[in-house]
Amino acid sequence: MDVNPPTGSESSAPVGRVERVNGPVVHLSGLGPTTMFEYVEVGRARIPGEIISIDRERAVAQLYEYTGGLTVGQPAWASGHPLTVSLGPGLLGGIFDGLLRPLAGAGDFLGRRGLDRPAVTTHRVEPVVHAGTRVGGGDVIAKVPGTGGVEQLVVVPPGVTGVVDDVEPAGTFGSSDPIATIDGTAVALTSDWPIRTPRPHRGRRHDPQPFLTGQRILDVLEPIAKGSSATVIGGFGEGKTVLLEQLAKWGDADVIIYLGCGERGNELADLIDELTHLVDPRSNRPLVERTVILANTSNMPVMAREASIYTAVTVAEYFRDMGLHAVIIADSTSRWAEARRELASRTGAIPAEQGYPADLPSSLAAFYQRAGRVVTTGGRDGTVTIVTSVSPPGGDATEPVAAHTQRFVQAVWALDRDLAYARHYPAIAWQRSFSRDIEAVARWHTANGDPGWSTRRARLQALLSESARLQSTAELVGLTSLPTEERLTILTAGLVSDVVLQQSALSENDAFCELSKQQALAQSVLDIHDATLELGRQGVPASVIEGFDFGPLIRAKNELAPDDADGVVRRTTELIGRMREQTS
Repeated sequence: MDVNPPTGSESSAPVGRVERVNGPVVHLSGLGPTTMFEYVEVGRARIPGEIISIDRERAVAQLYEYTGGLTVGQPAWASGHPLTVSLGPGLLGGIFDGLLRPLAGAGDFLGRRGLDRPAVTTHRVEPVVHAGTRVGGGDVIAKVPGTGGVEQLVVVPPGVTGVVDDVEPAGTFGSSDPIATIDGTAVALTSDWPIRTPRPHRGRRHDPQPFLTGQRILDVLEPIAKGSSATVIGGFGEGKTVLLEQLAKWGDADVIIYLGCGERGNELADLIDELTHLVDPRSNRPLVERTVILANTSNMPVMAREASIYTAVTVAEYFRDMGLHAVIIADSTSRWAEARRELASRTGAIPAEQGYPADLPSSLAAFYQRAGRVVTTGGRDGTVTIVTSVSPPGGDATEPVAAHTQRFVQAVWALDRDLAYARHYPAIAWQRSFSRDIEAVARWHTANGDPGWSTRRARLQALLSESARLQSTAELVGLTSLPTEERLTILTAGLVSDVVLQQSALSENDAFCELSKQQALAQSVLDIHDATLELGRQGVPASVIEGFDFGPLIRAKNELAPDDADGVVRRTTELIGRMREQTS
């Protein structure tokens, strides 16, 4: 029997044994002193896992690979350290599993591979310090230019401080090669970090910037700030994955971490193909080059799904510490919660609502708490923005995962089945969606040349709300029985839906909408509303106004370029002019 300790362990580490196997949960004995969430390897195949419970001389571990063939009596080793991932320049453009192990070239990705590290890659490194410089955690010691248009920085790992003893000259280095020595400590391009421990920073910043998505209903009505958090709630077939893919492709971030957490593999394969062919406007190269893809799909080991969200946020914090803006797109946390429910049932934990563990709310809170805009240990401005999806059974937003998630995120974008079936995309129900970042985003718009943003948003919301109220009355008494002003409110609220809220992910001009064009389209509908009310007060019948051709404005989003705000203004002016001419 092979009893060599796992990589990174002390050679004198005691060899434990398997006492019981319950799917991905195993009971171990003889490991010696252990700690919670300590990394272990179990069985002759060295299946990776973490300790999740300790009872005197026994420990319970969750394993991250298929456990078929694992039997009582096989060996187990404790590493003496928590589960860590290797962070370095080779991440961008890569596809990894939930433990940050590369899938490219992995052969049978469901096979047992222990905790394989990313393959050694080479990079051009340009040092920015010299021997004798005093540095501390977070300080920049070198640059790695070029990957995906993102200049990566090599920073001093947290906890390392002192004088630079030696630094390598500019050249090409492997990902594990040391490039400097600080007070006797070698610093390489890559470094390890435990996934369940947040990386340190100096403090949070409270001068928000909006996280612009290029999706009008989000940026105009329910925006979020960089370093904030949001979730998309909806049932099967309502468009969650497509919306998240749009955010990944067009969101205002330097680095994208896309996590396929328990979702279908074919959808993730389609996304990878799209990112490969989509041209990044920043670099004119494939967008995938500044994306890190973590694939833990529904056919992969279930417990690795539980660790995958912590892996994703650790990768995001790594890029945040370089002063970059990172966004996590996680689809979906419902599957992550289901993995936690399975773990709880196998360990005999007392179940709470619908069988989920009682610590589900605190686990969700701890995850979303790692989002934020911070001052890094090196004094730079960096953000981690988290956007997730929740897939409650039947679209029930009151089920535990959805209900608890709404407590901790800054924005909820709720999808609606009727809108989806009516081919209204994104199928976001503005009545059930909200954002807690609106005031902060409004201050940013005011400071950046758009003081009317908050008023414009409030007017659009009022139009939609009043129209929804009047629609129920119109269904009872008939639309023609309503007063002219109320009929015109319903008319222009329909234009809000057609012009502002709907957006085609398949349109070359409308998949992404620049902020200037968003402002112009929203203002155009309000200008049309004011013009129709003026005509109504002048005695023009509502039926005549309703008969006007508003098609040029509705088609403007598809016919005009994503940044052609002036074209929208011209069309609106021409449309209002024709309306007045025809009724004069």
